[in-house]
Amino acid sequence: MEKSNKTDNSGKISKIVVIGTSAGGLSALKKLISQLHKDFPLPVLVVRHISADATGNVLLDELNKLNTIKCQHAESGDNLKPGHLYLAPSDHHLMIGEDLKILVTKGAQENRYRPAIDPLFRSAAVGFGTGVIGILLTGYLDDGTAGMKAIKRCGGTCIVQDPEEADYPAMPKNALNNVKVDHCLPISKMGTLLYQLIPQKLKQSKPVPDDVLIETKIAERVLSDLASVNKVGDQVPFNCPGCGGVLWKVEKDTDLRYRCHVGHAYTAASLLAEQTKKIEETMWTALRMFEERKNLLTTMAKDKKGVGSKSAEERAKVSQVHIDRIRAILKTANIESEDDMPT
Repeated sequence: MEKSNKTDNSGKISKIVVIGTSAGGLSALKKLISQLHKDFPLPVLVVRHISADATGNVLLDELNKLNTIKCQHAESGDNLKPGHLYLAPSDHHLMIGEDLKILVTKGAQENRYRPAIDPLFRSAAVGFGTGVIGILLTGYLDDGTAGMKAIKRCGGTCIVQDPEEADYPAMPKNALNNVKVDHCLPISKMGTLLYQLIPQKLKQSKPVPDDVLIETKIAERVLSDLASVNKVGDQVPFNCPGCGGVLWKVEKDTDLRYRCHVGHAYTAASLLAEQTKKIEETMWTALRMFEERKNLLTTMAKDKKGVGSKSAEERAKVSQVHIDRIRAILKTANIESEDDMPT
């Protein structure tokens, strides 16, 4: 009987499952994890996009109610154990460290999120190569696509939820459009597929591409310097919405993807969405300031007589013109922000 290769000859784990999801992820994860047995022979690491002030306890409670594998928040330095699911804590990236232990870090946001999917997928590809099984589920925009590419380039297996059944199909669609995935299927069939893949002999290992390794180290905050990011691309005339620094276009990626030297990373879609958000914030600030200016000028016009009052009244009217223009722009900006969200 052939050995399953879930561990190597030294007893160390050689295969893992990594899962990424966003909007609609609670339901999707419950459907997937319910198909696993308590003795599932691999560790499972999960990133689900959540806000910085969320705890993630709701998801853990729901998963543990399934009475399958043990589900817990990931803690940095923990050893990976078969039959355990490790969930990324809020406002932290979940990664695989160089020692193949869990790494939880407050590194820079990627694709507007922390935790983000790409850092987990990329670090898993670096650490486990052909032993990675990556799964991408429902969600907005395109986090996870670059990570899927890294898994594929390192010889791992890529599985994507069928967009036709996803509550939010954008993430699966983007992966399918940009990565030659191994399997695209409904969640209801993923459990069976995993149990078919686990016993398969590991494929011949591939060398980790330099750019994948560099980006993994940047996300770990090991390399946050100009020399490192210069190796993955060239500077472009865009500023990073996260820190205001210069962005580099990642040249090794066929998609439009950008990084700054402190670690923020964006796909073109997430960069556009963040720019739109920043523009709207700036316009609301400008609207408030013009309204305050108009109110002050109106008060001055009422309280003063003569030339000064007339000047204040005229300037208040000019401010109203600017207020009307900004309001019109904000209405348009709301429409554009909806258009920025792929379907």
